[in-house]
Amino acid sequence: MTPYQALETLETLTDPAKATEAAEYHKAPAEAERRYLGLTPAQIDDHVAQWRADLSVEGRVSLAEGLWNTNVHDARVAAAKLLTQARLRPDNRAWTVICMWVPELDVWALTDLVTTAGQKRVVADPSRVADLEEWVVSDNHWVRRAGLMMLLPFAKMNNLKDVEYDIRETGLIWAEHLVPDRNWFIQKAIADWLGALSKHDPARAAEFMDGPGLGLKTFARKEAARLLPDLPLTDD
Repeated sequence: MTPYQALETLETLTDPAKATEAAEYHKAPAEAERRYLGLTPAQIDDHVAQWRADLSVEGRVSLAEGLWNTNVHDARVAAAKLLTQARLRPDNRAWTVICMWVPELDVWALTDLVTTAGQKRVVADPSRVADLEEWVVSDNHWVRRAGLMMLLPFAKMNNLKDVEYDIRETGLIWAEHLVPDRNWFIQKAIADWLGALSKHDPARAAEFMDGPGLGLKTFARKEAARLLPDLPLTDD
């Protein structure tokens, strides 16, 4: 299965009306010149499942890379899903491809799909956290969001090993750095991160909320503190 053949397969399901709706919903920058096919998530998932079954790890990575390069939204969705697996060995090339995608992120849906794929690879090899550091200070808010959210699995862990605890603390350091960032998607990312942490380490989440978290926008503080009662809100 080549990327061209895979794209042709997806194109047979094109729905022009839904493609127009998708373009309006995702709001990619005009300069991206992205094309939409209007496929449903279920349609994409069905093909991704078949491609995973038919291809080796190397084949999956090559197909994902080629689909992303088409600049077709639905194909990029499929590309990210092809690499979203906890067990993917060897995975060095997959991680390299994900890292190549991150600077190109420009819409919420693709950012979170690529982030989910990246989370699996960071959990598989925690040393990859070092690759994320420059993303958190990027000029692109989607890249900043991806950098923080790739550490989300470590906020959800119990009985952490030392390296996992250190990564969780790194996530909190990055969250603190991003608190002054008033971009809605960044504030939402911090809120989701702290909300997840509050389920597994409420004391540490409350400590953050009583400190750097005081600077969050009101909506983000409210979301982050849903499971942490008696925390005052702040003004935006």
